[in-house]
Amino acid sequence: MEHTTLVNPWVALAYLIAGVCFILALRGLSSPESSRRGNRFGMFGMGIAIATTLITHFPSRLTETADNPFTLQIDWPMVGEIVVAIAIGAAIGLTTARRIAMTAMPQLVAAFHSLVGLAAVLVAAAAFLNPEAFGIVGADGTILPVSRIEMGLGVAIGAITFSGSVIAFLKLNGNMSGKPILLPGRHVINLGTLVAILGLIAWFTQDQAPWVFFTVMALSFAIGFLLIVPIGGADMPVVISMLNSYSGWAAAAMGFTLHNSAMIITGALVGSSGAILSYIMCRAMNRSFISVIAGGFGAVASSGGGEVIDRPYKRGSAEDAAFLMKQAEQVIVVPGYGMAVAQAQHILREMADQLKEHGVKVKYAIHPVAGRMPGHMNVLLAESNVPYDEVFELEDINSEFAQTDVAFVIGANDVTNPAAKTDKSSPIYGMPVLDVEKAQTVLFIKRSMGGVGYAGVDNELFYRDNTMMLLADAKKMVEEIVKALG
Repeated sequence: MEHTTLVNPWVALAYLIAGVCFILALRGLSSPESSRRGNRFGMFGMGIAIATTLITHFPSRLTETADNPFTLQIDWPMVGEIVVAIAIGAAIGLTTARRIAMTAMPQLVAAFHSLVGLAAVLVAAAAFLNPEAFGIVGADGTILPVSRIEMGLGVAIGAITFSGSVIAFLKLNGNMSGKPILLPGRHVINLGTLVAILGLIAWFTQDQAPWVFFTVMALSFAIGFLLIVPIGGADMPVVISMLNSYSGWAAAAMGFTLHNSAMIITGALVGSSGAILSYIMCRAMNRSFISVIAGGFGAVASSGGGEVIDRPYKRGSAEDAAFLMKQAEQVIVVPGYGMAVAQAQHILREMADQLKEHGVKVKYAIHPVAGRMPGHMNVLLAESNVPYDEVFELEDINSEFAQTDVAFVIGANDVTNPAAKTDKSSPIYGMPVLDVEKAQTVLFIKRSMGGVGYAGVDNELFYRDNTMMLLADAKKMVEEIVKALG
């Protein structure tokens, strides 16, 4: 079977329109207010790209017969395979989107990244095993050197993305410890493995022996695992955006192999935007970008950081919280992953509405890494119809805590921990945090005093004189506060 690829201005124009849509999608996703519009642009652009690719690579061929020298024969079995594959993928995607809980969104993103990486590996393997079908064979019957570079980079980045995303999924899902897993001699092992991968890719350009290609694949799977296991929970949002970047570059590399400009454009956009986001987040957390992408290069073992401090604390009730907030002029709500787990965003907005009816000014403070992925809290608040003008990022609201009557913290632990500013032995030291301790009163909802944050450290804020602990499930506690406010 021969594939007729139509290279004409209309195809180039279609891919150009798709690329513009992807750029507009990224622009829209930069703000919760325009995120829906951005998603629509992304879906429209992807629809154009998929339709154009299917049309230009339609499984058919032109043959000559006595009656008609230009007979178009369609390979219906392959058309059926394509339709079935699209239907299966669409069914899985729709079912997952309808059933997935917002609390599991970070795990879902990590899983999607792993699939992109695996797809890149499979495409590279297919191109290596059947290069004639991809049009990458030279006059001497071997794979073109430039195509070998593309395949080598594609399989390496794809394999790293796959295994790294699997480890990120296991950490986020609780199947692995969120604490850094520091292997002996990990720096030497990581550096040696990376050098070996690059050396073998260079060798592959001169010798297309199967063992070279599959060794690159195996080492890349291994280095993906080695790079992610030393990264702790506090840095997991950076890992998610970093893996997003890797998946983009893997797709771009395979775009060259497939001679598909849409994949190249899309992959480059995803790769560059993910890298920029990772860098911005590292700056926000006072982390070294190089250290994080190198697998927590600067990480050290924490000595007892996860131990719960045995100190007296002040415990309050829903009635106490309602009374304090009704008397306040301003309340700043600080949401965290605990809110997401309890699915308390809707009742939280109801509480805020009641406070506003009592003349209390309500704002929401969002930390860049609150939750398990970038923008996690913004998505939850948008889902519960919290007005966009009430939601503020860390740098825009941190100065207001000192003039705030009540800071209402619902499930945000590490991002409010003052130890990040004072304790050099803490794994979160140097990470900018929300200055909730400066508020006149801190109301802190936590399920129990026995747990610690995702970074594995206790929060000394619990034991401050101006902090009142509200120990209960976040949703149930807020429901009780709403009743008390009424």
